[in-house]
Amino acid sequence: MSFFKEFREFAIKGNVIDLAVGVIIGGAFGKIVDSVVGDLIMPVVGLAFGKLDFSNLFITLGEVPPGTAPSLEAYRAAGVPVLAYGNFITIALNFLILAFIIFLMIKQINRLKRSAPPEPAATPEDIVLLREIRDSLRR
Repeated sequence: MSFFKEFREFAIKGNVIDLAVGVIIGGAFGKIVDSVVGDLIMPVVGLAFGKLDFSNLFITLGEVPPGTAPSLEAYRAAGVPVLAYGNFITIALNFLILAFIIFLMIKQINRLKRSAPPEPAATPEDIVLLREIRDSLRR
């Protein structure tokens, strides 16, 4: 089997196509979660912690040029090395929220997939007859 023929068979398999669709939908879903976290949840969390904006939490690791505005974007534009731990907190919260939403979705899907247990198979006629004979002999 040639390399290209083997690759074509691999790429056409249903699992690979399902995976590709999942990755594309996951990317779009990630943008939605980023928006929910950045635009809805983080402002509320920041308000709960005294109007704290996590995205502007950082530690400067180098010399700040005079006249540079004290913000993360200005320091990065000036080439000052910064440890942006607030950005990490935001991304970690994004991950936790995304993982929780996926958990709820999978839990719901599994609940919907569960069906009633299958009914036991009918007892064969010879077994029924043997049971009737047994029961009649006990009397």
